[in-house]
Amino acid sequence: MTSNVRALAAQVLTPLLQNKGSLNTQYPAIERHCPEKDRALLRELCYGTMRHHPQLNCLVKLLQNRAFKFRDIDIKAIVLVGLYQLQHTRIPAHAAISESVEACRELDKEWAGKVVNAILRRFQREQEELEDSLADNESYQFNHPEWMIAKLKNNWPEHWQQILHANNGQAPLTLRVNTLNTDRDSYLAQLEPIVDAEKTVFSPAGIRLSTSLNVESLPGYESGAFSVQDEAAQLAAQLLDLQPGQTVLDACAAPGGKLCHILETEPALSAVDAVELEERRAGRIEENLTRLGLEARLIIADASTQTWWDGEQYDRILLDAPCSATGVIRRNPDIKYLRQGEDIHEISKLQQAIIENCWSMLKPGGKLLYATCSIFPQENERLIKRFIAQTDNVKHITIDAPWGIQREYGRQLFPQIDGHDGFYYALLEKQGKLD
Repeated sequence: MTSNVRALAAQVLTPLLQNKGSLNTQYPAIERHCPEKDRALLRELCYGTMRHHPQLNCLVKLLQNRAFKFRDIDIKAIVLVGLYQLQHTRIPAHAAISESVEACRELDKEWAGKVVNAILRRFQREQEELEDSLADNESYQFNHPEWMIAKLKNNWPEHWQQILHANNGQAPLTLRVNTLNTDRDSYLAQLEPIVDAEKTVFSPAGIRLSTSLNVESLPGYESGAFSVQDEAAQLAAQLLDLQPGQTVLDACAAPGGKLCHILETEPALSAVDAVELEERRAGRIEENLTRLGLEARLIIADASTQTWWDGEQYDRILLDAPCSATGVIRRNPDIKYLRQGEDIHEISKLQQAIIENCWSMLKPGGKLLYATCSIFPQENERLIKRFIAQTDNVKHITIDAPWGIQREYGRQLFPQIDGHDGFYYALLEKQGKLD
């Protein structure tokens, strides 16, 4: 395994450019082989390149004489990383170029060094006129794929530019204080000598840090004083209106942040079940429960089926549905590249199947909170509207809150610069009486 950081970055990005995996799956495997002193740079190169991929790819198309062959996508990755360094970092140009050329040798493609060198040096010479030539290219201007820009314009004509602008930034590091362990003011006092931090506006348990850092070094991490969780995601537990003695289902539970918040918010629940399809992701849930000293019954199963269900209905159901994740692009910038417009229809069909299945598991008088980290109405308010139209015993409960914007059904949050992610919530109550 090479120690050249640009070559390591290419090894992370190549599968993505071949539509295999994601940063979340590829990056950790490669990071283990990176010297500790270079890991911050490796992360910057990988996440920064994917954050700016729409722009960088426009430049590549202008700079290359011919498209890269599939077997040489690793060389395209090196070019993208090189352009990212030249356009968006303070790394000296000579170092960015020479290290990129060396990365080709490390990948046993020494012949490609001349190609990479020529492309990067041409960009260095012609940067201003190349950028000017793309001034009317919306994908370059807004740094998003064309289909996503068009869809946002159509869905949110008054908000689309704000959403795109927020997506291009980096999300702040936000904590959720474990109120079983401490309180927010006390923990803020512990943080004061370490990092600048402030209370979140909408979540009573949230703390936003001024800079990213290794959270394991913060006081109380091992003892479960806090969890890392965006403010928008912290709103779920309070919306569920939890009461002592209730039974709760978290239908799509990984990585477990909302599940743990439910348990922290109402410790006197009688039973909490957490369903997760992927065993690998379920491991994250177990880790979080253990660190925070919490307990729930973890079930590896498909939430769109009933093979795992014992027939006992729940008082509360949280359905944090699988979605396009277009509200959390700041945290997962490869979504810009990996997600395609046609994906939304297939995702919404899965969401429909899950909510219909979970509805039968809810007690009369019980509440189901539907949530996504998507900003597309097709996955959110339109789906809820269709579900209500097709279901006799459902009542929509208006969410009266100071955050987001009220829709006909549910409430939509957009990603905010230095604030919360994009999220959607809809609260439904099941009509009828218990047998």
